[in-house]
Amino acid sequence: MYRIIDTTLREGEQTPGVSFTLNEKKTILAGLVAIGVHEAEIGLSAPLAGRPDDLIRHCRRHHPQLRLALWSRCRPEDIAWAGRCRPDVLSLSIPVSDLHLNERLGKDRNWARARMTSSIASALAAGMAVSIGFEDATRADRSFLAEMAGLAEEAGAGRIRLADTVGIASPQTMAQLVGDIRQVVRQAELAVHTHNDFGMATANAIAALGAGAAWVDATVLGLGERAGCARLEEVAGYLSLVLGVSGLAPEGLRPLAECVASCQSLAVDPGRPLIGRRIFTCETGLHLQGLQVNPATYEPYPPESVGGQRRLVFGAKCGRRALLQRLAHLGQRPDAGRLEHGLAAVRRGPASPAAPLTDADLIAAFC
Repeated sequence: MYRIIDTTLREGEQTPGVSFTLNEKKTILAGLVAIGVHEAEIGLSAPLAGRPDDLIRHCRRHHPQLRLALWSRCRPEDIAWAGRCRPDVLSLSIPVSDLHLNERLGKDRNWARARMTSSIASALAAGMAVSIGFEDATRADRSFLAEMAGLAEEAGAGRIRLADTVGIASPQTMAQLVGDIRQVVRQAELAVHTHNDFGMATANAIAALGAGAAWVDATVLGLGERAGCARLEEVAGYLSLVLGVSGLAPEGLRPLAECVASCQSLAVDPGRPLIGRRIFTCETGLHLQGLQVNPATYEPYPPESVGGQRRLVFGAKCGRRALLQRLAHLGQRPDAGRLEHGLAAVRRGPASPAAPLTDADLIAAFC
């Protein structure tokens, strides 16, 4: 079963200038539940980050089916803080690349081994399920990464999350990485956290699932550090509409995306996959012809499955056959003379879907 961890309220809030109020967070969580997201990472576990008690209590009362996670460094004080908040899952994080261990933290691999295992033990003792996240996994030495995965499973981690921290993976390399680690761990589930620095976060997440991962991280609108993360709209949409994963409701994607955008005074690109309001508008002749015969010729899924609406625009880009099909639908069959006159008039008409010709305009031009 493929499952989604939404981290809009953790990674998404790391986007410069993005911050959500408590009420906005509650609204976002309700939208995630409506879509069918399985787990939400609702914030950080750190004394200075504040305690998410109110949000956790709210979810326990109103969304008991939603698993709640907090992200935590492998620090005793942060784990103890999480233990008082009592999330379902504690998402521990530790770097596994030498670049991060040596140059960022001034630590070595022995430190990483010891700190990870002791942190997992502390979290389990506090009554929380443990997910261990390997930061910068795609730049780590593969043998050390595999060793850490094996140690994490032995220590009791129920999930191992591989992070493409700077977004350098491709679908092929991500699939290979997941496949390699899948050979090491037998019981723990695998997850991935993908960044979009080269525009491949969603593709990498889907490739990871195909290679044996069970969980993928995503954020609404792809919010996150730098170029952001895998977009919830794309991940949930692809899983539901292409792979046929049950329990997901893609018609809720646009309302949630527009809600998050509104909270931050952002605009949703009208051409954004799955949620853009222009994606089912067509004005080119070849496509208009196909859509009138069978919408599946040029639509990967029905517009209504994501709350959209098909809009056919007849104007300067329209071809002869597409126009004849539309006129026949309107009960009009112009003779050859009127046809040529009408074609010329239509092609002089509006060239933009912002001001399309109406059916009445078409009839007047040809009849």
